[in-house]
Amino acid sequence: MNFGGIFDLKSQETQLKSLHKESLDPLFWNDKENASKILRNISRLENNIKLWADLEQRHSDISVLFEFAESGEIQDDEILSEIKAYAGIIRDLELKLMLGESQDMQDAIITIHPGAGGTESQDWADMLFRMYSRWIERKGFQKSIMDYQPGDEAGIKDITIEVSGDYAYGLLKAEAGIHRLVRISPFDSNSRRHTSFASVFVYPSVTEDIEIDINPNDLRIDTYRASGAGGQHVNKTDSAIRITHLPSSIVVQCQNERSQHKNKSQAMKVLKARLYQAELEKEKEAHRELEDQKKDIGWGSQIRSYVFHPYNMVKDHRTKVETGNVQAVMDGDLDEFIRGYLMVNISDGAIQN
Repeated sequence: MNFGGIFDLKSQETQLKSLHKESLDPLFWNDKENASKILRNISRLENNIKLWADLEQRHSDISVLFEFAESGEIQDDEILSEIKAYAGIIRDLELKLMLGESQDMQDAIITIHPGAGGTESQDWADMLFRMYSRWIERKGFQKSIMDYQPGDEAGIKDITIEVSGDYAYGLLKAEAGIHRLVRISPFDSNSRRHTSFASVFVYPSVTEDIEIDINPNDLRIDTYRASGAGGQHVNKTDSAIRITHLPSSIVVQCQNERSQHKNKSQAMKVLKARLYQAELEKEKEAHRELEDQKKDIGWGSQIRSYVFHPYNMVKDHRTKVETGNVQAVMDGDLDEFIRGYLMVNISDGAIQN
């Protein structure tokens, strides 16, 4: 793990000054992709520096407040409020310090796929999509739907989204795996309890400075008509794209854009992300292909359970982190689960090293 970057404040300040200088060049916007990359690095560095500055300021404020408290000039609740804010900054900093892998700072590509069970599992996949959408909003990140296939009656058959934001992949990698739901089914006229499963796959989005060589001869590209309701475009043109990477048997598809060219571009982006993730797994000596890590979407393979009945609980089976506030989790309150996952993985890495 490499924590030097976020700890080395002087180095970050020097780097920020250099990037600001580049952004003032009259030819800066001639290369839009590079310009966007620089602006994003500027934003990331500014956020890191601000985090340290806020931490120092809060520490100073609390010291003064304790002095006032000793003389009886302020109430305890004022100190408690400041301590909570201080603790929040420390937790944010702690979370970033756990993200030491080079790919952690990249954007993320998430695919949600329902398990067996038809409408039940498709509705559960849609609920997970809503949960992650809320989390993305909380973080101030941006999301872009790359592929969306609606369910037959409700929910979704498959969805792929790109999440843009600092450390998006580093945080969201904690969510990869099988998610299990237990509830009284709204689709069962007898109001019986049902168990549903959905898989979440997370890949780091590949940036321009990461080279992924793909031989065109290794690709099979199929076109088909986009599915879904609404619009003159849907079901009338073969704009949807499915790409099969023959050596790895990885299949990606995109039908969300209105043109075949854009769908192909998005599908290639997802393919590169999946191939990149596979290479990362090889570097970690996983000794198995990425797809082999994905267990069957069913009993005994879940990373987390969401129980709505007969009691309320969300429990992560990898970290033992749990809460009874199911609604808060479904509204995007995932940070404790993400933190728990990162803490366990850091501990495992320390043991191995």
